[in-house]
Amino acid sequence: MTIRVLVADDQAAVRQGLVLILRSADDIEVVGEAADGEAAVTLAARLRPDLVLMDIQMPRLDGVSATRQIVERRLAEVLVLTTFDFDEYVFGALRAGAGGFLLKDSDMDTLLNAVRTVAAGEGTVAPAVARRLFAEFARQSPGPPPPAASPAAERLSSLTPREREVLAQIGAGLSNAQIADQLHMAEATVKTHVSRLLGKLTLTNRVQAAVLAQELRLPGSR
Repeated sequence: MTIRVLVADDQAAVRQGLVLILRSADDIEVVGEAADGEAAVTLAARLRPDLVLMDIQMPRLDGVSATRQIVERRLAEVLVLTTFDFDEYVFGALRAGAGGFLLKDSDMDTLLNAVRTVAAGEGTVAPAVARRLFAEFARQSPGPPPPAASPAAERLSSLTPREREVLAQIGAGLSNAQIADQLHMAEATVKTHVSRLLGKLTLTNRVQAAVLAQELRLPGSR
C-alpha cells in the first residue's frame, strides 16, 4: 500500500529536500507541496493524503492551527517537524491532535520510518523530543498526582485495569511490540486495548494518550 504524503514547509530548500527523501521510498508518494498553513489545509481537503508532513512555523496560518483544522476535519494524519527552539508550539500541536513529532535534522531512515508509523495510526515522538516534553511536564506539574476527584483522573474511570496498564506504558514511550513484551500479551491484543482506550478517553491518537498518562503520573509512565 502506497502512503500518500503532503509536504508543508515555508522554506523551499527544506521542502525540496524532504520531497527528495520521501520519493526515494517505493511505498511513499508525494501528492502535493504547501508553502504555508492555509495552503496545507486547502490541499489536504482537496488531495486527501494519508499524512501531512507539517512544519510547525509557517506564514498565514501556523502549523499548530493548520494541524488542528486537518485533524478536526479528519483529512489526514499529521507528522510535525520541530526544533528545540519552539517547545510551546510542540505543546500546542500535541493538543491539536498531531500524530507524531520529528526533529528537522533527523536522518533519512528516521524520517521514512516516522512517516510509515504515523500513517499507520501508531504515532511517534522522536526520543529527544519526548525527553524534553516529559521533563517539561514534570517541571510544570511538581508534587503528587492529581486527586482522584480531578477531571483528568475521572477520565480514567471507564478504563479496565489492563487498559490502564497499557496507557501507562504508552506514557513511557513504548511501542505496541514493547508493550506486548512488557505486559506478556500478543501485539494484536495491545492494539485492541489501545484502540479501546483512545475511544473511551475521546483521544485522537496515542501521542495524546501519552500526554494524559504523564499528566496523571500513572505508575510506569516516565
